[in-house]
Amino acid sequence: MLRRITPPREPKSGARQEADAAPAPETTQVLRRVNAPRSGEPDSTPRPTVPRPAGEDRPAQTSGAGPAGAAAPSSPAAARAARAARAAGTAAAGAGAGAGAGAQAAKAAAGSATGAAAASAASAASAVGAGTTSHNASEASTTALPATDGQTAGGNGKGKGKKNKRPKRTGWRRIIPTWRMVLGTFFVGVLLLVGLFFVGYSLVKIPPANAFATKQSNVYLYADGSQLARDGEVNRENVTLAQVSKDAQHAVLAAEDRDFYTESAVDPKAMLRAGWNTATGKGKQSGSTITQQYVKNYYLAQEQTVTRKAKEFFIAIKLDQNKSKDEILEGYLNTSYFGRNAYGIQAASQAYYGRDASDLDPARAAYLAALVNAPSEYDVVAHPENRKAAVARWNYVLDGMVTKGWLSESKRAGMKFPMPKEQTISTGMSGQRGYLVEAVKQYLTSNNIIDSDHLTAGGYRITTTIQKDRQDAFVKAVDDQLMSKLDKKNRKADTFVRAGGASVDPKTGKVVAMYGGIDYVKQYTNGATRGDFQVGSTFKPFVFTSAVQNGSTTQDGRAITPNTVYDGTNQRPVQGWNGGAYAPENEDQKSYGPITVRKATDLSVNAVYAQMAVDVTPAKVKQTAVDLGVPSDTPDLQPYPSIALGTATASVLDMAEAYATLANHGKHGTYTLVEKITKDGTDEVKLPEQPVKQAVSREAADTTTSVLQSVVENGTATAAQAAGRPAAGKTGTAESDTAAWFAGYTPDLATVVSVMGQDPVTAKHQPLYGALGQARMNGGGPPTQIWAQYTRDALQGKPASDFDLELQQGADQVQEPPATSTAQPGTDGGRNDGGTTATPTTGGATATPTGGATTGGGTPTDGGTGTTGGTPTDGGTATDGGATTGGDTTGGGATTGGGTTDGGGTTDGGATTGGGTTGGGTPGGGTTGTDTGAGGFPGT
Repeated sequence: MLRRITPPREPKSGARQEADAAPAPETTQVLRRVNAPRSGEPDSTPRPTVPRPAGEDRPAQTSGAGPAGAAAPSSPAAARAARAARAAGTAAAGAGAGAGAGAQAAKAAAGSATGAAAASAASAASAVGAGTTSHNASEASTTALPATDGQTAGGNGKGKGKKNKRPKRTGWRRIIPTWRMVLGTFFVGVLLLVGLFFVGYSLVKIPPANAFATKQSNVYLYADGSQLARDGEVNRENVTLAQVSKDAQHAVLAAEDRDFYTESAVDPKAMLRAGWNTATGKGKQSGSTITQQYVKNYYLAQEQTVTRKAKEFFIAIKLDQNKSKDEILEGYLNTSYFGRNAYGIQAASQAYYGRDASDLDPARAAYLAALVNAPSEYDVVAHPENRKAAVARWNYVLDGMVTKGWLSESKRAGMKFPMPKEQTISTGMSGQRGYLVEAVKQYLTSNNIIDSDHLTAGGYRITTTIQKDRQDAFVKAVDDQLMSKLDKKNRKADTFVRAGGASVDPKTGKVVAMYGGIDYVKQYTNGATRGDFQVGSTFKPFVFTSAVQNGSTTQDGRAITPNTVYDGTNQRPVQGWNGGAYAPENEDQKSYGPITVRKATDLSVNAVYAQMAVDVTPAKVKQTAVDLGVPSDTPDLQPYPSIALGTATASVLDMAEAYATLANHGKHGTYTLVEKITKDGTDEVKLPEQPVKQAVSREAADTTTSVLQSVVENGTATAAQAAGRPAAGKTGTAESDTAAWFAGYTPDLATVVSVMGQDPVTAKHQPLYGALGQARMNGGGPPTQIWAQYTRDALQGKPASDFDLELQQGADQVQEPPATSTAQPGTDGGRNDGGTTATPTTGGATATPTGGATTGGGTPTDGGTGTTGGTPTDGGTATDGGATTGGDTTGGGATTGGGTTDGGGTTDGGATTGGGTTGGGTPGGGTTGTDTGAGGFPGT
């Protein structure tokens, strides 16, 4: 505390006793710090008076007025300066100015004094100005503090001032940390990381191995709840590292961790790189070493969490200290998954090549090593469409072996890709069970319902949409119409035959049946889901649907309808395409001349549909196909005129989904294979919603259906009539006849069947010439026959229903090209030079009513002979409004060339204004004044 004190009186002596004896004026009183006596300082007792030489001035003193050892003032001027300093300090203290004012006064006093006395006075004044009191010190033990301004006594009276303060940071500089802050943060971070490392290292222990023996199976059920299949069995056979060939060891190292034997157990740099790539959208990547992968496979679960990754990190470090590199590599080879339900290198070697791991050569070992990265994708037998990616990965592994010196360049140069064998599965997956289970798994993972790791862990009860009775009917139809007719011993082409099929309920999108192959144990590849065969002419209906959907017209401005006339000449160059010359061939090089869209669909005329694709624009055709259900990433689904001919390689299941959209009047719902999923018997897994949208207009879908009905009634798919109910569909053939297709539907069921040719050894696509003893495998043959038998049996007991169609406006009107001649649409190009272009084959009326049931020409539905034949089923008016008399003609159908002579009157069939019908035939072109006969439209 601060107290005001009065300096004690001292003994008087000499001539100036009276002056010195006077008490100090009030202004000279000072504030002193009450403090304990310092070492070397006087205590509170008055010091004895020291005699001074005669003639020397003696100023008044106060006990403890200056620092110990300070010289007393040596002259009246110095004394006055000292007193002035004390007075200034006292005044400053009384005014509350603090230490700063006293210091300034002391400086002023020191400036007017000279020598050691002046400096001493300044020091004393500073001490007085800065003084404070202490609670524990006695009043008698007071002493002055040093000056606060840092001045020191000097012989010349000059002192050194305190240092200037650092200027404050202003503006944007305030947000930038200083180097002291950065350095401090760095050291704190390092210490924190080190601390966390030691904490984690001490807390995380190496756990016991997770036992696959305790894993659960997944149970798959039919839609009715009966068991379809059970999986989850672990296929593994552990081997020692000595039982694995050196080539196999090196291949795995080259694929997964080339510096395994020289690096540490963890690779922080790779982990950071993988994390960065994942965060920046470059895909999930692994930054794990082989040791870390082994820890994940053997000790931990597969979930992708930070906790699991942290445990993996510390366990790997500890494991690297407790086990040798050879032991870790051995464990990794025995726990890695290679696909085909094979865990470990030994099981994988048997599953893919039927040999032990000790017998693996560099080529086969490199392929197995490539599988570890993506087991499902790189199985080139199960997924032929991914062969390119698998071979690229195989080359990467071999190149790595060369780089590390494990394989000579000369040996590497001569290697060919080692095609694996078909998978042999346990009998639990035999027959169709394996195909169905794999299709369900693929559906679950591709739709992000359950990932592959959790499926592998098991415990799921999955109810599928597969209906057992329809599934059995599908298998029986394939066996009856195809497999039972094969003679593999005497006909080599029969060894190439494969089949695939899928059936979808159009109203729900549920897959009710699927045919994958003869036996999952014998043929691993699923014929229903594989996507490596061209769909052929089954794609053509999508072109027409797109034309109606987009209101497209021909190059000369005519609306595209079922009766629009095109030029069906073989190798006719398409018009209006700027991407280069394109002139497709028709099947068997046939030319058809002018022909309607309906008849061109019946006969699958390539020249017509290639031109139609250009008229619509290929990009719009592609979009319509995607809207109907064909995946946008389907290989070779490109916006070129050739898209119309079915160069895309969609799967059977994809095509069934698209045709189901047509059957459902243009409403599309993504197909589904799963009804319900539960985990551990109780927890229900949420399934994605199945929204239904109007993909194309009802008129576009229904008009396409009317055209496809004609294919069944009069075209290449007449065998489909054996189903015994109204049907629509389209046949197709892949390039080089490597596959034959039929895609068809009734109002209740959409089904697609494909018969494919594949070499059982090399997996290469093979033509089906000579298969089943036939010169050619056509879509109208076994595929359509299988479809008909299956559809009949699958819908047995269900009343037949007709298509409820709403056709596009003008669908029943003929759209002819501008008349450059009097030619009418011909049948096969035999005569297209005007006049009657076709002779009736039976003597009756052979022309087709434009809106009638016999939409493709040929004999009318009800007969073509004069009484009732030829009556249209959905309209009785001629294309220009003239009334037809149906069977009122007296000549029946016994006309030559169609019955019209000049396009005006009829021979004996009632008056019309635009070309009457003779025996129910079609008007001769639908316009007044045409002098060609109706019998040539469009013919048989």
